[in-house]
Amino acid sequence: MNLAMICPLLLQAQPPRHAGHWIDYVIIISYIIGITIFGLAFGSHAKTTGDFFFGGRRFAWWLIGMSCVATTVGSYSFMKYSQQAYKHGFSSAQTYLNDWFLMPFFMFGWIPIIYFSRVTSVPEYFERRFNAKCRILATISILLYMIGYVGYNLFTLGKALEGMLGWRVMTGAIIVGCVCAIYVHFGGQTSVIMTDLVQGMILLIAGFLILVVGSIMLMDHGGFWANFPGPFRSAFLGVREPHSFPAAGVFWQDAMANGVAAYFMNQGMLMRYMSAKSNRDAKKAVLFVVFMLMPLAAVATSNAGWIGRAMVNAGMLSADSSAEHIFVIVSDKVGAAITASSGIIGFFGLMMAALIAALMSTIDSLINAVCAISVNDIYRPIVERRLHKDLPDRHYLAVARWTAIGATLVGIALVPIFMSYDNMYVAHGNFIATVTPPMAVCIMLGAFWRRFNAKAALATLVIGSACMVLTYVKTPLSDGTPFNTWLIDLVSHGVIPDPKKGHTYMRAFFGLVACGGIAFVVTMLTAPAPEEKTKGLVMGSIRDAMRKLKGGEPSEEIGEKLLLGVVAVDRPEGEKDLVKIHPDDLAKMKARPGDILYAADRRWWFGGARSAHLKAGEPGTCPGKVEIDRSYLQPGELNKQTHIVVEKIM
Repeated sequence: MNLAMICPLLLQAQPPRHAGHWIDYVIIISYIIGITIFGLAFGSHAKTTGDFFFGGRRFAWWLIGMSCVATTVGSYSFMKYSQQAYKHGFSSAQTYLNDWFLMPFFMFGWIPIIYFSRVTSVPEYFERRFNAKCRILATISILLYMIGYVGYNLFTLGKALEGMLGWRVMTGAIIVGCVCAIYVHFGGQTSVIMTDLVQGMILLIAGFLILVVGSIMLMDHGGFWANFPGPFRSAFLGVREPHSFPAAGVFWQDAMANGVAAYFMNQGMLMRYMSAKSNRDAKKAVLFVVFMLMPLAAVATSNAGWIGRAMVNAGMLSADSSAEHIFVIVSDKVGAAITASSGIIGFFGLMMAALIAALMSTIDSLINAVCAISVNDIYRPIVERRLHKDLPDRHYLAVARWTAIGATLVGIALVPIFMSYDNMYVAHGNFIATVTPPMAVCIMLGAFWRRFNAKAALATLVIGSACMVLTYVKTPLSDGTPFNTWLIDLVSHGVIPDPKKGHTYMRAFFGLVACGGIAFVVTMLTAPAPEEKTKGLVMGSIRDAMRKLKGGEPSEEIGEKLLLGVVAVDRPEGEKDLVKIHPDDLAKMKARPGDILYAADRRWWFGGARSAHLKAGEPGTCPGKVEIDRSYLQPGELNKQTHIVVEKIM
């Protein structure tokens, strides 16, 4: 009996379609090994669950922003959006550019609530805002969402490696999933953020290289624009047509259901912003993402499809080129052209490394978020209530590390489910539209409507989820088919849409309307929660959360950043975070005793990896100096610095 008979899911089913040069494989393997070592090096400082989940809440806005984009742009982005770009043109980018109107709610409501209330997870917010039952249901919903996304990303990378090497989809999913699990297992959030910086840069650069080189190649055939058909130049398609990609359906699925889920519900994304050194830096990161990085990402992930369509019309690619593998096909074509014209080899390997980078930068975030919820919302509460209240933090850190391995294995197990769909976009739409509406409605109303209460949240989560399950039985919204057409088919022919064959864009609309209606009716029929229950957890009461976090009245006046010399001292337990700074320096920073300060390595490119939050104590006597406990000068924080940058946070 040979190995192929023992393990048919894992072995190569057909010869490689785009084998590339041996240098390509060296680049890919070197990248995987290099990024793993890089992540492990930064992750060596994760000594507590706070470090593992939130990186010590120390990072600069630009690093958070790049990490957020790397998290958002997964391998599914290159594969899925290139596929849609190849089939529909510029309209593929609308899925990345629909989020802007949510940003005021995110920046000025949800981010401050999460940051200042110091909740460690969305389910914890549900318990504090509503009750323990809502927390349990929120935990189940979010774990389904995040682990499902792990499986979906592994599925799309498996598709890419299938097109590149002819491997079975499961083979690539298992290999790359294991690599991600290794460095998240050891490093946690710090590893994730620092590796995402590298991976975000790689995926943006690689995406634009295809656009530039592909456009140059098309110049000998009349140019890109001449070969890009008129209908493909539209930024939006018809409101209802084509059924496979209607503008209305894409809006409700991607901008509403997926947009709210990605920013408000996705624990991995929230943990990025919660890792910022301050609420101000978190807001800067949002602006950096929405107005600069996401538009770039929209082009980077779609342009292989645009170039591919133009190449087909120019006769440079076969008309029957696979839409699912168009990213791989175009990358191979561009790489071959570069090698032929300049003798430079390895471009195809770079593209595949970018695809792997996109996958890893998304999955590592999701795995880390699954660890946070599993430990903080399931394991820790059970242990502390029923078994042992005084277990050390290192115990929970160990549980978090092993949860990373478990989450990856479950994600791999979900890959065959996504493989059963005819189309990557259909699989994604089905997943998003089914899982997210109840939670999306509860989060938005919980954060922005004080009257929304626990009974309404519970009804929305239970009944709303049941409504989403029913969409798989009988609904005109199962595949985006207009109601009248669906009704005629049902009455005349007994035809019920197959959710695995048709797109599920309008299922998201149905879910949001149904869940919103349930929430509104139950809220109006029941009494609101006491105001004390909602303080600091609803828009309009954020200052209460700030006051509680600081232990006093918050001071939002911001002064200068100062470079101060370090004077190492030994402080007693309970006072180690207190620092003494001369009154003149405090005045420049607009700080007073009791204010929260942020001290960082003066080399800005560390992005906060070496930093600490401190509290201003009684004024010191040495101008230009800061007296700081020597424990903060250890590796992983300020690391024996002689001068540090100090600024006031709050």
